[in-house]
Amino acid sequence: MKKLIVLFIVLSIFSCNQAKKSDYSKKSSQGITTKEVGIPPGKELLETKCYVCHNHTTPHDERIAPPMIAIKAHYIHENTSEEEFTESFQNFVLNPTKQKAIMKGAIKRFGVMPYQKFEEEDLKKIANYLYNYKIEEPGWFKEHWKAKQGKNYINSGRKTSYIQSNKTLEEIGLEYAMETKKTLGKNLMGAIQKKGTLHALKFCNEKAYKLTDSMATKFNATIKRVTDNPRNLNNTANTEELNIIEGYKRIVHNNETINPITKQAGSKTQFYYPIITNSMCLQCHGTPNTQIKPETLKELTLLYPTDKAQGYDVNQVRGIWSITFKN
Repeated sequence: MKKLIVLFIVLSIFSCNQAKKSDYSKKSSQGITTKEVGIPPGKELLETKCYVCHNHTTPHDERIAPPMIAIKAHYIHENTSEEEFTESFQNFVLNPTKQKAIMKGAIKRFGVMPYQKFEEEDLKKIANYLYNYKIEEPGWFKEHWKAKQGKNYINSGRKTSYIQSNKTLEEIGLEYAMETKKTLGKNLMGAIQKKGTLHALKFCNEKAYKLTDSMATKFNATIKRVTDNPRNLNNTANTEELNIIEGYKRIVHNNETINPITKQAGSKTQFYYPIITNSMCLQCHGTPNTQIKPETLKELTLLYPTDKAQGYDVNQVRGIWSITFKN
C-alpha cells in the first residue's frame, strides 16, 4: 500500500458565508503594518494547506493524490447541499478510513490519507470555498471524467467567481512561498512514497536547496526558509527574522489570524510568512525515539551533527519564509 499520501479530501481541507472583500491595514504583534488580503478565507487555506499534494498543476504521471477538482466532482452533485458536503468530507478528513472513502480508484492508486489533526473551522472554510466557487482544474480532467463517469460535474460556482486582479504585495509574496512549498512538498512526498522516510532525509539534504533556488530564479526573487532552531546552519534566522518568528509564535499560540508581513526597502519588498508544523512533520521534527524513529534519528545525526530541529508538536512555528522581490 502506498503510504503517506492521498490527503484525499483536501489534505488540509480548511466558512462561513462568502467573505466580503476587505482591504485594510492592521498592526501585527511585531508592530509592522500588514494588509489583509481581500480573498475568501477558504481559498488561501486551500492553496497553503492542500496543494502540496492536490495541486492541479502537477503532471498526471507525477501525482501523489487526486487534484481538488476530482474531490469536488465526486462529492458535490446537483442536489447536494452545502451542509451535506461539509459534513461528508469533514467526517472523512477527521478520521480517514478505507471504508469511508467514496473515491475507490484514488484509494487504490494512492492509499488512504494518514490521520492528521485539523481544526473543524478550517475544514468548514475550505468546504465553503469549494462548494461556492469555481476552482482551478488540470486540462486533462474534463476528458478523463467524461471517459470514466459519462456525465458532467459541477465546477461552475454557486456564487460570483472570485477574480483576482492587481495582486497586492502580500498576495505576490504568498504566491512565491506557496509555489515553492508545493515544489518541495511534491518532491518530498514522492521520495517518502517511493522509498520511505530515510530516503526523504537524503532528498532534503541534497536537493531541497537546489529546488528552492530554481523557484527563486523563476520568480526573480530571493527565497529562504529560516528558523530559530536550524537543522542546517544555512537556515539560521538573522536578528530581524528571529523577531518575526517570535511574533508569529505568539500569534499561533493565541490562535489569532495569521497574515503575511511585508516591509518596503526602496524598490524591493521583504515578505515573511510562518511555516507551521503538521503531523507528518513530526516524523523528522518530533520527539526523538517516539515520533522520530531510532533509525531516522541515527541518519539525522549523520547528516546534521548540529541538528536543533527536534521536539516539535503539531501547529507550532517551525520557521518562516523570508522572501525578497522587486515591487
